[in-house]
Amino acid sequence: MSTEKSQTKAADKADRYWKTNLRYLAILLSIWFVVSYGAGILFRESLDTIEIGGFPLGFWFAQQGSIYVFVILIFVYVRLMNRLDSQYGFEED
Repeated sequence: MSTEKSQTKAADKADRYWKTNLRYLAILLSIWFVVSYGAGILFRESLDTIEIGGFPLGFWFAQQGSIYVFVILIFVYVRLMNRLDSQYGFEED
């Protein structure tokens, strides 16, 4: 009986872990979508009124900004996953 309980506990723990991981992914990918598609395409005209280094901000986001944001989001994801791993006891040695 205790084996079944421990297996159920482990399955519940893994299920909560993956639900949290998927929530992180959804949030971070939504941010990337808004920055790359929204700032680079949808809001380009509004952002073009601001310049960075002599280039319109909308152009900058379409060419470089979304890449920078994506790289930053990778580091954020690594940090979130390290914290989540230690919270659920899945950290590496």
